[in-house]
Amino acid sequence: MGRTIITYGKYFVDFYKKLDAQVQEKIEWVMELVKTAERIPKKYFDHLTNTDGLFEIRVEYKSNIYRIICFFDKDNLVVLINSFQKKTQKTPANEIKLAEGLKKQYFIDKKIDQKNESSSTKVKK
Repeated sequence: MGRTIITYGKYFVDFYKKLDAQVQEKIEWVMELVKTAERIPKKYFDHLTNTDGLFEIRVEYKSNIYRIICFFDKDNLVVLINSFQKKTQKTPANEIKLAEGLKKQYFIDKKIDQKNESSSTKVKK
């Protein structure tokens, strides 16, 4: 079982760059687990309740908790859209709303890219 992880937008990358090296290492370890494990333990990956296909990658380092919101595109493509340091028990509604908007925009952009790709292929013939 192999999954591919990509990012969409700048949210995850900007967040990741601000973290210290130890936290980045832990995130990379969890990402490797997401890429390679057939069944990812719930401790590291879970569906976000009351959302349409949003998941969270869960990272804990020392007493800090980090969340990376993502979704699947096709079976084995995981798209990272936003991240934050979790300070409360419940995932903040504004983070879920942002993630839902980014997911929607991702599929709009993908459709546009596919149309453009299809058009350029027709022109080349």
